[in-house]
This record gives sequence, C-alpha cells and structure tokens, in this order.
Amino acid sequence: MLFSTTSTLFFAVVSVQALQYVEPFTATIFAPPSDYIVPRTLYARTLRLANDDNVILATWENYSPEPPLVYFPIYRSTDLGQTWTHVSNITDQVNGWGLRYQPFLYEVVEDIGAFQAGTILCAGNSIPTNLSNTQIDLYASTDKGYTWTFISHIAAGGEALPDNGLTPVWEPFILTYDHQIVVYYSDQRDPDHGQKLVHQVSSDLINWGEVVDDATYDTYDWRPGMPTIAELPNGQYIFTYEFYGATEANFAVYYRLSDSPLTFDSAQGYVVEAVTGELPTSSPYVNWTPYGGVNGTIVVSANSHSGVFLNTELAAPGSAWTYVDTTSSRSYTREVKVMPSDNQIMLTGGGVLNGASNTVTATVINL
Repeated sequence: MLFSTTSTLFFAVVSVQALQYVEPFTATIFAPPSDYIVPRTLYARTLRLANDDNVILATWENYSPEPPLVYFPIYRSTDLGQTWTHVSNITDQVNGWGLRYQPFLYEVVEDIGAFQAGTILCAGNSIPTNLSNTQIDLYASTDKGYTWTFISHIAAGGEALPDNGLTPVWEPFILTYDHQIVVYYSDQRDPDHGQKLVHQVSSDLINWGEVVDDATYDTYDWRPGMPTIAELPNGQYIFTYEFYGATEANFAVYYRLSDSPLTFDSAQGYVVEAVTGELPTSSPYVNWTPYGGVNGTIVVSANSHSGVFLNTELAAPGSAWTYVDTTSSRSYTREVKVMPSDNQIMLTGGGVLNGASNTVTATVINL
C-alpha cells in the first residue's frame, strides 16, 4: 500500500554518505517568478546519476519571458531530491529558436561512438517563438550537467500545434538497446496518420537511421502520443501511450508488450484500467521497480489522477491493475522515477496544462 507524508522541512535519512532511503516528502524544485508566461512550467524530467550517490538532475519546459530565447534549466540535488540548486541552462546553440518543449534527460550506459558511458544527454524540441517549426535536437554534457554541447538534429517537423494535417514532431524518449541509442517520439508528418509513434536509432549519436513505426492506427483521426518505455525482468518491454480514439475514453492510457523495443508496432494495445474502475487518461509515464514480489511492480502515472496504477503481473493481458492514491499533485506527463530503495518512487511534475500557478515539484512515496 502507498503512504506518504508531506513535510518539506524534516527528512530522516539512513546514511549521510550514500542515501538509500529518505522519509517520504514533497519538495519544490522551482517556483517561477511572477513574470513567467502561463503555464509557467510544465513537463518535468529527472535523471538519477548512476555513479554519483544521491545526485539527481531535473529539467522542464520553462516559460520565461522572451526575449531572451527560452531554454531548459538544469537543477541538481545531492540528497535524493530533498533540496535543489540551479547549475546550468541548456540553450539553443544552432537554430536561433530556443529550446521550448519536451526535454528528456538520459545517461549513456555504455560507450556509444565517441561518447563514453556516463555522458548525459538531453533531447528536446527546439521551436521558434511563433511556433512555426519543430526540431528534436540532442545535447550532451560530459561534466554531469554543468555544461552542454549540441550534438545532432534527430527529427524536423512543421508548426508546433497538435492539429491533424500539420506536421510537427513531439515528445522524445531515450533508451539504449543492442549497443545503440533509440529515440522514440510522436510524429505527425505521415499523411496517412493524424499522429503516430515512431523511433530512430543511432550507433554514434550523430547519424540517425530511418523512421520506424511503433504505434499506428488505420483511422486517420486516431492519435497515439507521448511514448514512454520500461524494461521488465522477463526480457519484455512495456510501452505506454495516450490514445485519442480509444473506445474507453479519449486519451485513455494504453500499453503494448514486446520482446524487443524496436517492434512495438506489431504488438497489441491494451488499456490500463484499475479493478476498482479508475481509468487513467492523458500523458502517461511508466517505470518498473523490483519491489513487490517475484515480478516486481509496474508503475504508471497519468495526468488524470493524483495516484498511480500498479501491476505486479508483468502487465500480462487480463492481469489486474490497482489504483493507489498518493500525496503528489496531479501533473501533465508526471514522471515516475525509481529510487535507490526500490520500495520508493519519485513523482516529478511541472504542473497542469494552462496552470496559472504551476511550479516544479518532486514527491517521494513508499510503495
């Protein structure tokens, strides 16, 4: 059962050197100044560094006044998210547009081309102020997030509006598979689909392969979006997305299972729905923790609920999903991060769409 406390002032920890457990908390990472443009902040993402005890980085969509061009701020925590410090900004170094939407942080787990394991990547959408273009670009840091360098263009698209007939690209997610980096994203460029989910792979982070479909539907108006992926202990991968066109509800959260993260398009889609009737919708995020039994626990968050949806049966078709409330605020594309103590997760959000009082927060809860 999930439980949590909401103190942001008191934290009990087991070890000062290398924290394994923190008492549940909610912390404010960033509260924007009053001159920020609504929604102020959105779409928060974090990265817990593999070899730096207690260190987590965070970024988000940052709606600062323009000019200057918008950017992705980087904040750093050295106590597993309890306190945060601003350390850098990722700025647009090539397009002259700014870095506007949908950042994603990732640590390279093995040498890829000239980039050593431990290199930190940020993929995000570079978009001009007038929203006339979308460009998913890749930046890298070799000093744990203090400085950033442009690496490559991944995918280019049209006007940054989610309307059928327009051609933007959206919402990157990064994974390593078979000694390559895979970037998944939402794609409106195919005239046969209002939107579909796709990926491209790279063996050097510079050159990117062909666009490969991950979720498509025959009905043009149906729009799968916002892909996230987690590896499961049975060798399968779970792929979640929101599905405009679902029979249960528009933007219902669906998932697919595959033995390879490169073949989701041939897998069947299943809806996430709790046995007690709760149905998550909009901007899901999935992760897996070994806590909770022989199969561990799949955790799914969605914009529609403050709680999370749990599955301890590797999401086998027909298996039970359980809804458990949390003290975390509901948030658009709220991220799920597994903590060093695998019975804990961190839920990080930048607020809700069009939220006039959005802030960036992190909440750690016990499973």
